[in-house]
Amino acid sequence: MIYEGKAITVKALESGIVELKFDLKGESVNKFNRQTLNELRQSVDAIKSDGSIKGVIVTSGKDVFIVGADITEFVDSFKLPDAELVAGNLEANKIFSDFEDLAVPTVAAINGIALGGGFEMCLAADYRVMADSAKVGLPEVKLGIYPGFGGTVRLPRLIGTDNAVEWIASGKENRADDALKVGAVDAVVTADKLQAAALDLVKRAISGELDYKAKRQPKLEKLKLNAIEQMMCFETAKGFVAGQAGPNYPAPVEAIKTIQKAANFGRDKALEVEAAGFVKLAKTPVAASLIGLFLNDQELKKKAKHYDEIAKDVKLAAVLGAGIMGGGIAYQSAVKGTPILMKDIREDGIQMGLNEASKLLGSRVAKGRLTPAKMAEALNAIRPTLSYGDFGNVDIVVEAVVENPKVKQAVLAEVEGLVKGDAILTSNTSTISISLLAKALKRPENFCGMHFFNPVHMMPLVEVIRGEKSGEVAIATTVAYAKKMGKTPVVVNDCPGFLVNRVLFPYFGGFSKLLGFGVDFVRIDKVMEKFGWPMGPAYLSDVVGIDTGHHGRDVMAEGFPDRMAVEGRTAVDVMYEANRLGQKNGKGFYAYEMDKRGKPKKVIDPVAYELLKPLVTEQREVTDEDIINFMMIPLCLETVRCLEDGIVETAAEADMGLIYGIGFPPFRGGALRYIDSIGVAEFVALADKYADLGALYQPTAKLREMAANGQKFFG
Repeated sequence: MIYEGKAITVKALESGIVELKFDLKGESVNKFNRQTLNELRQSVDAIKSDGSIKGVIVTSGKDVFIVGADITEFVDSFKLPDAELVAGNLEANKIFSDFEDLAVPTVAAINGIALGGGFEMCLAADYRVMADSAKVGLPEVKLGIYPGFGGTVRLPRLIGTDNAVEWIASGKENRADDALKVGAVDAVVTADKLQAAALDLVKRAISGELDYKAKRQPKLEKLKLNAIEQMMCFETAKGFVAGQAGPNYPAPVEAIKTIQKAANFGRDKALEVEAAGFVKLAKTPVAASLIGLFLNDQELKKKAKHYDEIAKDVKLAAVLGAGIMGGGIAYQSAVKGTPILMKDIREDGIQMGLNEASKLLGSRVAKGRLTPAKMAEALNAIRPTLSYGDFGNVDIVVEAVVENPKVKQAVLAEVEGLVKGDAILTSNTSTISISLLAKALKRPENFCGMHFFNPVHMMPLVEVIRGEKSGEVAIATTVAYAKKMGKTPVVVNDCPGFLVNRVLFPYFGGFSKLLGFGVDFVRIDKVMEKFGWPMGPAYLSDVVGIDTGHHGRDVMAEGFPDRMAVEGRTAVDVMYEANRLGQKNGKGFYAYEMDKRGKPKKVIDPVAYELLKPLVTEQREVTDEDIINFMMIPLCLETVRCLEDGIVETAAEADMGLIYGIGFPPFRGGALRYIDSIGVAEFVALADKYADLGALYQPTAKLREMAANGQKFFG
């Protein structure tokens, strides 16, 4: 053994060839944490000092190659002074450069996922051979940063600037055939032939058949583009990428700027340019939010994994109530491999559900994400029925009938008598108490909520709602089924609106107050969209459905009368009474016309303004900042209350619920991280400025205590 550590070993194979293997002990994957970087330094030094070594292959002892840097270390390291962070980055890069400069040929054998720093390790090798099942990429922009271990330097010099910009700015994972096509790897083989292919490559380089020094040279030099080519390439790319990324996500454009600044330098100077830009991005609030988001997501996955130990295996599911929602649930279950019965009391309901599933599957085929054979397989996994005939074999039932407690109770009680004794029953409800619905059941311990968000195939969140009598097996099985469907489950406790809708309605409460002061709803939408929401509150109301919002508002007012009850008529009442239900019937706050692709396009409708005029109780001048505060303060305070009330267990789950459930701007990190970014004391003071607007704007005693003690929700 030439070198042996806890993350890396270097051992002799044959004929002077050594294997540098990444195999981080105690972890399921390899990642570049401090320990791994330190051991890579020692490994490279050991290889350099051994004159008998003629070639190196780099391998992994895990199912993946290297997933990237250890992101848990980012939080502390990014707090370091700029100069110290730049120095640390360049020190790490020196290791990769020293590996690249070894006096012998090197080959990376990519057996599985190689992302971020993992792929940058491969780029430092002379040759790359890749398993046909592996994927490579530089996804750092998704964390608000860009590659920091030489990715912006080596990749453009290896595959050309246009290809490198596309890979880095998109942050996507790339399949083996695509990597081979652009020259990011030199060979693709089946996984069982990977080691042999790597050895063959390094032997050919040792024998002189392949000129590894010539292969290495372009990575050490400046980009091969003249001044005119550089201007055309980079200016066009910056304009296009800026349009795609939007103003709130600077990393993709900054990555292009860095490649441009370093274009006329050799490797070492170019790496200095990369390090300076990397540190600049690392210090941004966007990076802090997106890294926090990643860590929150990891926490959610860890919690969900805990339930796996007691979850029942779901081999057959059922959905009660077809239509658009039922069809979406059936599609999601079937396409992810769990057969599902889809029951309705009407043939046209069944047909609507099948049409929805068929449309979604057809769309995936059209986009090349699914083969026609797999589409047929998924459709066959959806078994439509008007009876309960096969329900004796069902492991889990998702009730998705009309949002009416008496109807839901009747349907749940009926199906409970027809399924096996340990089958799990769930209700897809957005507002109705799970404990209330459970009163109709003989086995309430086998029942919980499973709240999907519309459209089911696009929205990642599922709220798993624990009623007073819900058992742990019911919760665990529902969490496991949601994960199997490709969703992110968040377990919440029962209350009106649960987590997401309970928090959303105070946001709409702020919207109503603004309308009462005569503020134009189109202006409000534009301000909130600029703030980062995918759509403003008026447009969102139309998309969700005015009738849905009207019903939910009444439920929330009954549940939290001290702050959510309203006096007099509101905009939702006016629209509802005028039968302006939003997109579902073509008129709401906006009117809707079909665009060329057959999708509803919003247009201004003067009738809406006339309907809203009588609601204006007082003309008040408000700034754009006021609009944001009117909307965001009640949403954030209700999120705080959900955490304090134990509706959600952790700040991470609260924030992820809002990001995945209602599209809270990811670059702001969630409601609680948004409060942290302002400062808890500063947020409390801000809320106090709007105290005249009512109870929705009044901080809790505990939040005031946090402010006084200088506490935060994260860190």
